[in-house]
Amino acid sequence: MLTPREIVESLDRYIIGQGEAKRAVAVALRNRYRRSRLKPELREEITPKNIIMMGPTGVGKTEIARRLAKLVDAPLVKVEATKFTEVGYVGRDVDSMIRDLVEASIRLCKDKRMAAVRIVAETAANERLIDLLVPGAEKRASAPMNPLQLLLGGGQPNEPAQTEEEQAQHRTRREEVAAQMRAGQLEEELVEVEVEQSGTGSDAMLAMGIDINLNEMMGGLLPKQKKRRRVNVREARRILTQEESEKLIDMDDVIREAIDKAEQDGIIFIDEIDKIAGAQHGSGPDVSREGVQRDILPIVEGCTVNTKYGPVKTDFILFIAAGAFHVSKVSDLIPELQGRFPIRVKLSALTEQDYERILSQPEHAITKQYAALLETDNVALQFTDDALSAIAHYACRANESSENIGARRLHTIMETVLDDISFNASGEHPLVKVIVDENYVKEHLSDEFDGEDLEKFIL
Repeated sequence: MLTPREIVESLDRYIIGQGEAKRAVAVALRNRYRRSRLKPELREEITPKNIIMMGPTGVGKTEIARRLAKLVDAPLVKVEATKFTEVGYVGRDVDSMIRDLVEASIRLCKDKRMAAVRIVAETAANERLIDLLVPGAEKRASAPMNPLQLLLGGGQPNEPAQTEEEQAQHRTRREEVAAQMRAGQLEEELVEVEVEQSGTGSDAMLAMGIDINLNEMMGGLLPKQKKRRRVNVREARRILTQEESEKLIDMDDVIREAIDKAEQDGIIFIDEIDKIAGAQHGSGPDVSREGVQRDILPIVEGCTVNTKYGPVKTDFILFIAAGAFHVSKVSDLIPELQGRFPIRVKLSALTEQDYERILSQPEHAITKQYAALLETDNVALQFTDDALSAIAHYACRANESSENIGARRLHTIMETVLDDISFNASGEHPLVKVIVDENYVKEHLSDEFDGEDLEKFIL
């Protein structure tokens, strides 16, 4: 488990600034590890210290929570508080955030189990592929007869067994095909595979947070729907490896582990919580604001939510709330909900120097992303330092002159600066080196800013 200092260093690779928020989440994460090492009777008494982050949009609130979950391989769910409505109004119920967390936890645990058995599953899938490419008569002869056919006397007599010479020829042919598969010579050969069709609930039911599988309700009595697909060997290997992997893992065990992981390590990020804060008006669109807060309260305080996988306790889930709080304040939330978020951190607005660092310093900086994209079309893109300064200056100026959307403004400006290059790059030409300097940036952005026409940059 990483120390708080190591967590902050890891976050620094992707997020510029916001040291106070990074320290808060790092300590909260480390405290979960410390709690896991305590005696069970004491462990049950210690609950996570939930965090509320206050700061303008585009300064890194969501990115901190997203990167945090990846660091510890914990299930994370990001929800918008505005999507929930008070009981009795149309909209998603707050319990759906716990159901979504369990689903995310199951995906994590299942992927980990499937990765552990991948080699065995690939071996079995390759054997099935050879059976498809080299069908053997002895397979048909030894196939079990349908019991209903036996009762009705309609079974077909078994085919005569193969001779030793035919069996030897068949084995030789299988070995030849196996060697060709290992050499990658049969990747485009077409084979016919049978795949199961996954049944999903109706869109209306899913929108209301109701996820019902009729086959599960009836104990698997309904036959699974299957269809035959003709695909190449590469795709067939993927399909068959997936099937073999699922045969090798125990889903009941996966679900038990996933529920425990969701309860003990789950993180729920509630964004836009400031939109449900404010005085109760009694009518209009704000009628359910306080009602949503009261519905969220028991989830954050700790309760048991019923899911299709079983009951899930929310007592030890870490909740991170975030909001701009331009109009409302944290004190506008109901007192009970305020008390469940004891750690409050304020994220500062980004400066021009921050924008310049965001363009170049993070591990997957915006400039590196665009350079990698255009490199696929034989364009070697390079930004000079004065170009980065100019882009940062325009971004800061646009945010000051219109709605401040933080670092998201950089994407809009970068698209405008690189519009001609992106449009003309086709990949059919030799490698071209393009250097973007300050003059190039000004040439493509000055028209908008000289006339103070910032409409193009307002999202």
